[in-house]
This record gives sequence, C-alpha cells and structure tokens, in this order.
Amino acid sequence: MKQIIFSMALLLTAPAGIALAAPVKTGTAPKSTLTTEWGEKVTPQNVWQQYPRPTLTRDKWQNLNGEWDYAILPKGASTPAKYVGKILVPYPVESQLSGVGKTVGEDNELWYRRKFTIPSSWKGQNINLNFGAVDWKADVWVNGVKVGGHEGGYSPFTLDMTDALKNGENELIVRVYDPSDKGTQPRGKQVDNPKGIWYTPVTGIWQTVWMEPVAKNSIEKLKITPDVDGNRLLVEGAVTGDGILDIAVFDNGKQVAASKGMAGEVIEVEMPADVKLWSTETPHIYDLTATLSKDGKIADKVGSYAAMRKVGIKRDDKGVIRFMLNDKPIFHFGPLDQGWWPDGLYTAPSYDAMVYDIDETKDLGFNMIRKHVKVEPELWYEYCDRNGILVWQDMPSGDKKKRWQNHNYHVGDEFERTPESDRQYRKEWLEIMENLHNHPSIVVWVPFNEAWGQYDTQNIATLTKDTDPSRLVNAASGGNYFFGAGDILDVHNYPEPRIYLLSDDQANVIGEYGGIGYPVKDHLWQSDRNWGYIEFKTPAELTDKYIEYIDILDNMANIAYTGGVYTQTTDVEGEVNGLLTYDRKVTKVDKDRVRKANRNLIRKYSKDSGKAEGRQYAPGDTK
Repeated sequence: MKQIIFSMALLLTAPAGIALAAPVKTGTAPKSTLTTEWGEKVTPQNVWQQYPRPTLTRDKWQNLNGEWDYAILPKGASTPAKYVGKILVPYPVESQLSGVGKTVGEDNELWYRRKFTIPSSWKGQNINLNFGAVDWKADVWVNGVKVGGHEGGYSPFTLDMTDALKNGENELIVRVYDPSDKGTQPRGKQVDNPKGIWYTPVTGIWQTVWMEPVAKNSIEKLKITPDVDGNRLLVEGAVTGDGILDIAVFDNGKQVAASKGMAGEVIEVEMPADVKLWSTETPHIYDLTATLSKDGKIADKVGSYAAMRKVGIKRDDKGVIRFMLNDKPIFHFGPLDQGWWPDGLYTAPSYDAMVYDIDETKDLGFNMIRKHVKVEPELWYEYCDRNGILVWQDMPSGDKKKRWQNHNYHVGDEFERTPESDRQYRKEWLEIMENLHNHPSIVVWVPFNEAWGQYDTQNIATLTKDTDPSRLVNAASGGNYFFGAGDILDVHNYPEPRIYLLSDDQANVIGEYGGIGYPVKDHLWQSDRNWGYIEFKTPAELTDKYIEYIDILDNMANIAYTGGVYTQTTDVEGEVNGLLTYDRKVTKVDKDRVRKANRNLIRKYSKDSGKAEGRQYAPGDTK
C-alpha cells in the first residue's frame, strides 16, 4: 500500500391504450430569466446542427433535434393519448430553452414524440438511431415497436431501428424516467431542492439525437491508444460481422502511416520517425480513416483522429513527484468547470457557447480543466484535443448519501452501496471511459469527489486503471478515504490553498480551492441567497485575492504540489464564485493580471513537452 504522510496544519414495454386520467403533480423549475447571448439566438431550426460524434464520423446522417411533442404522466401510465405541447430537443425539460420549464420528479415519466422519414437514398441499409445522452432511463419505440432502451444519463447509446421502419412517415416515441436525488443513479449536482452548491434537476434528452444509414457489416466503435515509447498507435475496431480493417493515418492530408488486421484484433500502426507529439503548446492531431472490407469489397468506412502523447508521474531532483507529459514535467493548473447554463442547464445553448468557455479558460492562461461531476458532449473534448487543454474527467456522483467530512481523512467506515447502486455506478463509469477513450486531452480519471457516494475505493481505482492504463487515476478528489489508491493524492481547501497531508509516492495536488465570490448586478440567477466562500465587491479586490492565492500555490508547488484546481469557471445558479458570470457576459477578474500569473506558475514547473528532443525512431523500434 502507498504510504500517506500527515503534514502541515492537520494532518418494459409500454402497454397499449389510453393514458391514465389521474392528475399529474409536476414542479415548476426556477423561473430565472437570466439568458446568454447564444440562447437568445436559438430557434427550432438552428438548434445544435453539428455532427455529434467526431471520433467516428460518417458523411450521411440526419439530425433529429428540434421541436418534439411532449407529455408528463404518472409513472407506469400508458402511452399518451394526447401530447400537451412542444419541447425543444436537446434541452432538458426543466430549462428555459426547452420551452417547458417544468420539473418531472420521481413519481412521473416524461414522454417525447416526433415524426420522421427516411431518405430514399438510404434504402437497403440498416438505420441506426443515436442518442448523445438521456437522463436517466430511456425506452424507445418506433411505429409502436420497442427498439431498445438505455440506463445512464451521461453515456451515448445506439439502437438499430431498421426492422421497425415503414415507407413514408414514421413515429418515434421516447419515455424517460429520472428520480433525480431520490434514486441511487449517477446524477452529479442535481437535486430536487436546489440551493447552495446543488443545482436544478435535469431530465430527459439533453444531447443531440440523430440517425444514420450503415451497412449490415459495419464499424461500430474504434479504440485508439497512443504508444509513444513504441512510436505506434494501437487501434481496435468493434464491428458487426467480420472482415479486414485498414487503418490509414494522415498529417495535413498526406498519408504518413498505415496498417491492417482482422476486425476485433489490436492493429499496430507504426508512426513515422519524425512523429509529432501532442502537447499543450503544440496539440498536433493526426487524421485517421478506418475501412472495413469483406471478400475484397469495401463494406464500411469511417473517419476519426488521433494524437501521440504519453502521461505519467516521476520524481524530480528535489524529490517532488511531478506530472509528466511526453516524459517532461508539466504543472496541471485549471478551473473547476461545472458545465451549467442559465438557459440550457446541462445543455449549452449552442456549439459556439460551449467552446466559448474553453476559449476563455485558455485565454485566462490555464492549461487544464477539471470537468466536475458531469460529462460533456464529445464535441467538447474534441475542442480540447485540438486546442491543447488537459482534462481531468470526473465521474458524476450519485446515490442518496453524501458523506462529506471536510479534512477528517480516514475517519469512520467506507460507505457501502447496495448491489443495484454498485451496478449502476460501474456500468456507467465503464461506458463513460469507453466513450471518451480516444480523446488525448483527457489525462486523469476521477472516480470520486469528496466522498459523495465514494465506496470500495481501492477496487474502483484498480478497475479504472485496469480499464485504461494509459491515463492517471485520481481515486478520491478531496475524499475522506484515500487508502493510497490511484496515482494522485488530492486534497481540497477553501478559500486559500493549503497542505493538509502528502503522499510520499503519489502526485500531490490541491483539487479544489478558491471560491472567491463577487456578485455582479443584473447578471445573477436569483436576486438574493447568492454566495461564495468569501465575497468581494469589486473586480480589483477579487483579482488581488486571486493573485495572493497564486503566490501561496507557487510556494506549495515548490515543495510538494504538481497541480491545482481553482473554483471555478463561471457562477452557477446561486454560486457567485466564478471567474465569469453565469450568463458569460462579464469576466469578473482583470484578465491580463490573471493570465500572467497563471502562465508564470505553469511555466515555472513545466518543460515544453511537444518536442521529442533528439529521440528518433526507426520502423519497428520499440524502445
């Protein structure tokens, strides 16, 4: 077991028939009128038009976002005889942008309906129906035929609806159940009674819905893993049927590597001797195609991309264990990013809105984002990939109990989940890691935060590492039970950064600090009950305190820390401790001063990791 040293201050099927006539008790979501400039431009015709799966692309597809019919009925009711109004997909039903603004609750179910037709050019192919994310449990019917379902609010799923289709107009129905904090499923910060650091519930479809034609023998998934030491990409393709998979790698349109293998095998693609490494300074991306052939004929072809990068930890000449990127030390520093929006809640109003937060983070001088107890659409991670942002990815917390005993590390017994809660957690965590595996920006997995449902820590950390040994594991960010699990020991302290305990053989970080509040009039979610861990009244005061904390963190980085996370990117509902207001219309700090301080801190403890520094590879070299 790794040693931890105490330190410093303290150590179904839907029945046919008519809907039940019983009255439905639903809540009203918060009626804040706060909006973003992107939300003000949303229409049913322009909502989220981007192709949503950048690591497995096809040319032919049809977007199903837009206006759907909706109804809210008691749990267990029959298919609605009548839908009560329109909902704008993919915004959750509680949000302003959905056009509904109602909470559903654990006693009800949310029903969706829309009509669609299949393009005539798709004839003879299988038709897949894809959902980016539905919170929480979804059941799906096409023309009255149940085609499948899914549990899990943060992972995508695909249903083959070919056999249920008919000529002309088709009908799609989706039923969603979400008990929010009355259930044990992963839910992040959603609660029925939002206040403080807990936010409005999110129910239903909240990412893009689309359909696409695929061959009967087709590529379902690609798993792409860089091996920098071996100067190769490892590519594994999951397919329906069988055949030979050809992998081709391109650099600015020019093919630079290729390999092939039987479908289902791990294909080793040897990269060129002058391989370009991915780093925060030079986030080089290689384009990639995968072609499936059967009996000498092309059955399917998809696009993707990859990057060559290596992450790890290593002790420096001062004895401090540092994060490494491509065998060079790098200080991870970024904001806690909740990913919430005043008008869309879990769903950013638009793609441009979503990437604005990443651009602002980079412009403020950070090189990392901790995505906090939420998972974003794949396009978010692609943008980080292409812009050199490191990502710590949290698993959304869940279960009914929140065992947070601030700084009482190793106190009491670990929380025990029920078998059903354990099943829900493991299933979704594995799906999240699988879906996001191909994104080089993700360098750290975070299974637990502050003991919110934290359980079986050592085994979950081992499961995470065994599932993906190419990344670091932060087993318990600010948790109460570390057990020496994972690669990182992560403590939290508000408001200033402090050291409470250290590990002698793990990377030491402060995974949350700051929370400096500054409410900006006319940019608040609510008129009162706004709070931060401490509060100031001017941008200058806020910036001064922020810089003061950077100086403290610098001193701690010199002796122990190799990463830090500042709370937080934006205000969220009643929290006013963001660097930006919740509507993203005001940057609350002096950007120039903050950028300079952040970049100086990162550069002081980092070395350019985008260069191979004399390392040259010959074909077949594995050293």
